[in-house]
Amino acid sequence: KNAVMDMLKVTIRPEFLNRIDEIVMFTPLNKDEIGNIVDLHVAKIKKMLADVDVNIELTPKAKEFITTEGYDPEFGARPVKRVLQRYLLNELSKKLLAGSVNKEKPIIVDANDDGLVFDN
Repeated sequence: KNAVMDMLKVTIRPEFLNRIDEIVMFTPLNKDEIGNIVDLHVAKIKKMLADVDVNIELTPKAKEFITTEGYDPEFGARPVKRVLQRYLLNELSKKLLAGSVNKEKPIIVDANDDGLVFDN
């Protein structure tokens, strides 16, 4: 922490450094922790989709894809949200708007080399 403060004093002008109230040091998340974060985000997404009568189920391969694509020790869990938006929510939204989803059946989300695939 002291090394970080010393580096900040050298790189940031005093008037800006004075505005920093607190510095919080984080340890990088490991892949298992990112996987747990994926589970939390997917649970929220499932709840949101349930409000419009859409049910999704992720295969372990899909979860692994999201975890791997969203894993960046330097940026923590932020990339997970972007991966979920890009590969899951955006693609699912396109399918819902196109009317190509049968709401009577759950949508199985799997993964291949190109990304996530949806089976309904």
